[in-house]
Amino acid sequence: MKILIVEDEIDLSNSITSYLRQEKFKCVAVLNYTDAIEKIKMYNYDVIVVDITLPDGNGLELIRELKFIRSNAGIIIISAKNALDDKISGLEIGADDYLTKPFHLSELNARVKSVIRRRSFGGQNEIVFNEITILSEQMQVFVNKKEVILTRKEYDLLLFFLSNKDRVLDRESIAEHLWGDEMDLADSFDFIYTHIKNLRKKLIERNCEDYIKTIYGIGYKFSSGG
Repeated sequence: MKILIVEDEIDLSNSITSYLRQEKFKCVAVLNYTDAIEKIKMYNYDVIVVDITLPDGNGLELIRELKFIRSNAGIIIISAKNALDDKISGLEIGADDYLTKPFHLSELNARVKSVIRRRSFGGQNEIVFNEITILSEQMQVFVNKKEVILTRKEYDLLLFFLSNKDRVLDRESIAEHLWGDEMDLADSFDFIYTHIKNLRKKLIERNCEDYIKTIYGIGYKFSSGG
């Protein structure tokens, strides 16, 4: 899962980034409004953590821009301001949650996970698709009630497929989801095939139907529709 952190306090930005990376999220941090706008226009994120007060703009304006471009990212506002008006304004224009500084990083982590579950899977910790069951808090996957041991990339790939069932996903979007902004440095998509091949093999070994369909020349689709 990819997170964009928009926070101008360098120490706080570094602390958030380091903590969430330890939680196995892919994190990108920017320190101002201008760089944030550039990022959201170039890449897709699962969650965006944004401070209201930025040196060259306003976090509320960034949220409005996200809604204008129809971003599917979950949005968490962080701000030193504890005014009710700020909270109401942020939530009214589309933010999912609000944290007032100072806050514990563990609390932010919990809010991030909650937003991801709520947006992608209706808030459920237990995600069920036919014979596949995922316990998202524990990061465990079961097929026909038998656990399947996946790498982190394979797990992220399975979640990405399940949150986009019956949609054709091109190789570029899959690569960006798995590798984040660093995907720009890659010179091929061969690694996507490897991860998908390994994921498919592990699921089928547990007698799972092969839901991953190859759409030749485009990418892949996760579907039970044949």
